[in-house]
Amino acid sequence: MNYFNLDNKKFSSDNILVIAEACDNHFGSIDKAKKMIELAKEAGADVIKFQHHLPDEEMLPDVPKSDNFNESLYDFLKKNALKLNDHKILKDYCQNVGITYLCTPFSYQAAKELMNLDVCGFKIGSGELSDHPTIKKISEFKKPMLLSTGMSTEDEIKETYSILLNKNIEFGFMNCLSEYPPAYEDLNLKYILKMKKIFDKAVIGHSDHTNDIFSSIAAVTLGAFIIEKHITLDKSLKGPDSDVSIDFKDLTKLVNQIRLIEKSLGDERKINDKEKIIRSWAHRSIVTIKEIKKGEKFSEENIWTKRPGTGIPAKKYENVLGKISNKDIENNTLLNIDDIQN
Repeated sequence: MNYFNLDNKKFSSDNILVIAEACDNHFGSIDKAKKMIELAKEAGADVIKFQHHLPDEEMLPDVPKSDNFNESLYDFLKKNALKLNDHKILKDYCQNVGITYLCTPFSYQAAKELMNLDVCGFKIGSGELSDHPTIKKISEFKKPMLLSTGMSTEDEIKETYSILLNKNIEFGFMNCLSEYPPAYEDLNLKYILKMKKIFDKAVIGHSDHTNDIFSSIAAVTLGAFIIEKHITLDKSLKGPDSDVSIDFKDLTKLVNQIRLIEKSLGDERKINDKEKIIRSWAHRSIVTIKEIKKGEKFSEENIWTKRPGTGIPAKKYENVLGKISNKDIENNTLLNIDDIQN
């Protein structure tokens, strides 16, 4: 797939979709979440994404703790998860600010609630990629879907791909590594190239859990049309996603560099107008290296190649060797076609 439509906007290699993932770095504060919306817009992101958690719908209370956080995720979400009315407030605020609101439902019930807000699409987390019952139900809403692929085998991605192919919706897969943060040797960014071939009816993006911007930039050059990056107001704040988040200064750098890369990804070999000016003096032409008399043969002893490139091109050198001079020619002179007997 060469494009992806979201919120009446078309994204492609010429217009990369940049998603600022707020995750739970607002700690349940509407004011913090609004500030994140404002700063994401200022940074140039296209979308800010939140998460809709209904802890009792998505997990058992005794689900094991994650290695990247010292508190039970269930307990953390019970205290800090946004309520549906919070999401309505934030979606309306996004509209006023001029940035698209997106949300990850971590259960089918959460997705149903978000549909009451008329969301433009769904982002599905890596943990739900193989939850076929939930994927099938959410796909029935006929909204665009982006699905992360961390912790999944290629066969598991193929299974979900087959399900969504029959749902008549736009969808995409996000290359992803569910380590927080990941080791660079585990990123396997070139897998993006393979994904584009295997899942050619899906748009391919990259969900980046590193705590810098380099792998996101690399992902764009490898063909990712969508970049999702975790953001935080303050890197010193400790939450489940703190260690994999960048601040808004880095988000601004990321967006600016992606926009430059968009302009740089042409695939046509051509000589641009500015290059033509430089070509005229930087390329080489055939010149005399000795004084040449009329009737004398051109040889390696009397002609060679030098700048500029405004005479007979250097690549014609062997064609000129052995031919006869039409006139007397001074040393260190640009050879012209009229100087050569036919």
